[in-house]
Amino acid sequence: MSLIKEFKTFAMRGNVIDMAVGIIIGGAFGKIVASLVNDVIMPPIGILLGNIDFSQMAIVLKKESIDAAGKTIPATTLGYGMFINTVINFLIVALAIFAVIKVMNAAKKKEEAAPAVPPPPSAEVKILSEIRDILRTR
Repeated sequence: MSLIKEFKTFAMRGNVIDMAVGIIIGGAFGKIVASLVNDVIMPPIGILLGNIDFSQMAIVLKKESIDAAGKTIPATTLGYGMFINTVINFLIVALAIFAVIKVMNAAKKKEEAAPAVPPPPSAEVKILSEIRDILRTR
Protein backbone atom coordinates (compact mmCIF):
# COMPACT_ATOMS: atom_id res chain seq x y z
CA MET A 1 0.00 0.00 0.00
CA SER A 2 2.84 2.43 0.63
CA LEU A 3 3.85 2.37 -3.05
CA ILE A 4 0.35 3.41 -4.13
CA LYS A 5 0.27 6.12 -1.46
CA GLU A 6 3.68 7.40 -2.55
CA PHE A 7 2.60 7.46 -6.21
CA LYS A 8 -0.59 9.35 -5.30
CA THR A 9 1.48 11.95 -3.42
CA PHE A 10 3.81 12.28 -6.42
CA ALA A 11 0.98 12.55 -8.97
CA MET A 12 -0.91 15.17 -6.98
CA ARG A 13 2.03 17.55 -6.68
CA GLY A 14 1.56 20.86 -8.45
CA ASN A 15 4.63 20.33 -10.64
CA VAL A 16 3.26 17.15 -12.23
CA ILE A 17 -0.10 18.76 -12.97
CA ASP A 18 1.61 21.87 -14.38
CA MET A 19 3.81 19.68 -16.58
CA ALA A 20 0.79 17.75 -17.88
CA VAL A 21 -1.00 21.00 -18.76
CA GLY A 22 2.16 22.25 -20.47
CA ILE A 23 2.45 19.10 -22.57
CA ILE A 24 -1.19 19.31 -23.66
CA ILE A 25 -0.90 22.99 -24.57
CA GLY A 26 2.44 22.31 -26.29
CA GLY A 27 0.85 19.63 -28.45
CA ALA A 28 -1.94 21.97 -29.49
CA PHE A 29 0.59 24.75 -30.13
CA GLY A 30 2.60 22.36 -32.31
CA LYS A 31 -0.46 21.68 -34.47
CA ILE A 32 -1.09 25.42 -34.83
CA VAL A 33 2.51 26.01 -35.87
CA ALA A 34 2.39 23.10 -38.33
CA SER A 35 -0.70 24.58 -39.95
CA LEU A 36 0.93 28.03 -40.01
CA VAL A 37 3.99 26.65 -41.79
CA ASN A 38 2.22 24.28 -44.19
CA ASP A 39 -0.79 26.46 -45.03
CA VAL A 40 0.42 30.06 -44.66
CA ILE A 41 4.22 30.35 -44.86
CA MET A 42 5.29 27.68 -47.35
CA PRO A 43 2.81 28.39 -50.22
CA PRO A 44 4.04 31.98 -50.78
CA ILE A 45 7.66 30.83 -50.51
CA GLY A 46 6.88 28.10 -53.06
CA ILE A 47 5.33 30.66 -55.43
CA LEU A 48 8.36 32.95 -55.06
CA LEU A 49 10.62 30.02 -55.93
CA GLY A 50 8.65 29.15 -59.08
CA ASN A 51 5.47 27.32 -58.05
CA ILE A 52 7.20 24.75 -55.86
CA ASP A 53 5.10 22.67 -53.45
CA PHE A 54 7.54 21.81 -50.68
CA SER A 55 5.37 18.99 -49.33
CA GLN A 56 5.68 17.21 -52.70
CA MET A 57 9.45 17.68 -53.08
CA ALA A 58 11.21 14.33 -53.02
CA ILE A 59 14.04 12.40 -54.59
CA VAL A 60 12.85 9.20 -56.26
CA LEU A 61 15.11 6.36 -55.17
CA LYS A 62 13.20 3.64 -57.03
CA LYS A 63 10.47 4.29 -59.60
CA GLU A 64 6.99 2.83 -59.39
CA SER A 65 6.80 -0.57 -61.02
CA ILE A 66 4.43 -3.43 -61.72
CA ASP A 67 5.30 -6.93 -60.56
CA ALA A 68 4.64 -10.18 -62.43
CA ALA A 69 1.15 -10.51 -60.94
CA GLY A 70 0.20 -7.05 -62.24
CA LYS A 71 0.30 -5.48 -58.80
CA THR A 72 1.64 -1.91 -58.62
CA ILE A 73 4.68 -1.42 -56.40
CA PRO A 74 4.80 2.21 -55.23
CA ALA A 75 7.86 4.36 -55.78
CA THR A 76 10.43 4.70 -53.01
CA THR A 77 11.13 8.36 -52.33
CA LEU A 78 13.18 10.53 -50.03
CA GLY A 79 10.77 13.33 -49.00
CA TYR A 80 13.09 16.23 -48.25
CA GLY A 81 10.31 18.80 -48.79
CA MET A 82 8.42 17.59 -45.73
CA PHE A 83 11.72 17.68 -43.84
CA ILE A 84 12.12 21.36 -44.77
CA ASN A 85 8.58 22.02 -43.46
CA THR A 86 9.38 20.19 -40.22
CA VAL A 87 12.61 22.18 -39.72
CA ILE A 88 10.68 25.43 -40.19
CA ASN A 89 8.06 24.19 -37.69
CA PHE A 90 10.81 23.49 -35.18
CA LEU A 91 12.42 26.91 -35.67
CA ILE A 92 9.11 28.70 -35.09
CA VAL A 93 8.37 26.67 -31.94
CA ALA A 94 11.91 27.23 -30.66
CA LEU A 95 11.60 30.97 -31.29
CA ALA A 96 8.26 31.11 -29.46
CA ILE A 97 9.63 29.20 -26.47
CA PHE A 98 12.72 31.42 -26.42
CA ALA A 99 10.49 34.52 -26.36
CA VAL A 100 8.35 33.15 -23.51
CA ILE A 101 11.41 32.22 -21.43
CA LYS A 102 12.98 35.62 -22.13
CA VAL A 103 9.82 37.39 -20.87
CA MET A 104 9.64 35.13 -17.80
CA ASN A 105 13.31 35.77 -16.95
CA ALA A 106 12.81 39.54 -17.31
CA ALA A 107 9.77 39.40 -15.00
CA LYS A 108 11.74 37.33 -12.48
CA LYS A 109 14.61 39.85 -12.52
CA LYS A 110 12.18 42.72 -11.88
CA GLU A 111 10.66 40.75 -9.01
CA GLU A 112 14.08 40.07 -7.51
CA ALA A 113 15.21 43.67 -7.98
CA ALA A 114 12.17 45.13 -6.21
CA PRO A 115 12.99 45.63 -2.53
CA ALA A 116 10.84 43.67 -0.14
CA VAL A 117 8.44 45.75 1.91
CA PRO A 118 9.46 45.50 5.57
CA PRO A 119 6.83 43.94 7.80
CA PRO A 120 4.89 46.30 10.07
CA PRO A 121 6.30 46.60 13.58
CA SER A 122 4.83 44.33 16.21
CA ALA A 123 2.66 45.69 19.04
CA GLU A 124 5.57 45.28 21.43
CA VAL A 125 7.86 47.39 19.23
CA LYS A 126 5.15 50.08 18.90
CA ILE A 127 4.76 50.33 22.68
CA LEU A 128 8.53 50.49 23.18
CA SER A 129 8.77 53.23 20.52
CA GLU A 130 6.09 55.24 22.31
CA ILE A 131 7.92 54.86 25.63
CA ARG A 132 11.17 55.94 23.98
CA ASP A 133 9.47 59.02 22.48
CA ILE A 134 7.96 59.96 25.87
CA LEU A 135 11.35 59.61 27.57
CA ARG A 136 12.98 61.85 24.93
CA THR A 137 10.50 64.64 25.59
CA ARG A 138 11.39 64.71 29.31
